[in-house]
Amino acid sequence: MILNELSVPIVLAPMAGGPSTPELTAAVSAAGGLGLLAAGYLTATDTAARLAATRELTTAPFGVNLFTPGPATAPEDFADYLAELGHTHELGTPKYDTDDWDAKLELLVKAPVPVVTFTFGCPSAAEVARLHEVGSEVWVTVTSAAEGRIAVAAGADVLIAQGAEAGGHRATFIDRVDDDATDPLTVLALLQILRATVDRPIVATGGITTGAGIAAALAAGATAAQLGTVFLRSPEAGTNPVHRAALHHADTPTMLTRAFTGRRARGLRNRFMDEHSATAPVAYPEIHYATAPLRAAARTAGNPANVNMWAGQTYPLAPELPAGELVRTLAADAKTALTTALSGRIQSC
Repeated sequence: MILNELSVPIVLAPMAGGPSTPELTAAVSAAGGLGLLAAGYLTATDTAARLAATRELTTAPFGVNLFTPGPATAPEDFADYLAELGHTHELGTPKYDTDDWDAKLELLVKAPVPVVTFTFGCPSAAEVARLHEVGSEVWVTVTSAAEGRIAVAAGADVLIAQGAEAGGHRATFIDRVDDDATDPLTVLALLQILRATVDRPIVATGGITTGAGIAAALAAGATAAQLGTVFLRSPEAGTNPVHRAALHHADTPTMLTRAFTGRRARGLRNRFMDEHSATAPVAYPEIHYATAPLRAAARTAGNPANVNMWAGQTYPLAPELPAGELVRTLAADAKTALTTALSGRIQSC
């Protein structure tokens, strides 16, 4: 298992839509962690190009993340929302697609990588088997024990436990407005529940930006921690300038919203979220495509009010360091935190 071969228990979160780059993926893997390359929003052709670029940069193992497609949404379910946005913004055409699912799976069968991770759902047992046949491990991101059981039944090798603190999209298999009234599980709560529910290694993710956070996840039973927000300020990350600048404002809260994409995601709170979160429907990826022009215009204009700036709750703690140096610093800090906790906080019986 790849997790047992890593010199440090750090996995790079994929962060589709810009921050993920071959350079960032390679830097994390070269430093002893596991870099994940985001294939979300990319065609299979573009994914292949990024795979090749990453392989040119490192011989260390790395993985690829795919978005599991969900069902299409009926146009009448989001027509009112688009009409609301259309009064003040230029919109694109809402559309449904599968994010080139079949072609990407075929690519990863023909050009396998050590690990393939999945977000927004679980691949079928047959799809998992195809990846296993070419030597790839399958990791599935889950947000509940029920999702964990589904992933294990399909043959997943590792579960990525995503807590509510995480930046970016919630990885829930089914996004439901009715579930908004229920508090989503934090990473430590989910990690403990999964440990008591399923027999699989678990990678913890959500709000982990320090060595002490990694240590806490390991102490609670995780085999490794997956971090994303902490790398947003690294020079290797493709974080857009508006987003990168906003991360300096430590007093800005984060919040969950469907306003930008039609699927719940955590980001830095801004005017667009405040004005439209209450009316945003569940309609992914249709709303994602519809709001793409207004988000692009805002980035070009340097206007953070209309940009989705995904970030986890602990983003103010993220330093501005090269990715490799950051991995080494986090690993050393985690080791120190574990040693300190054991030596100073637990008395012999």
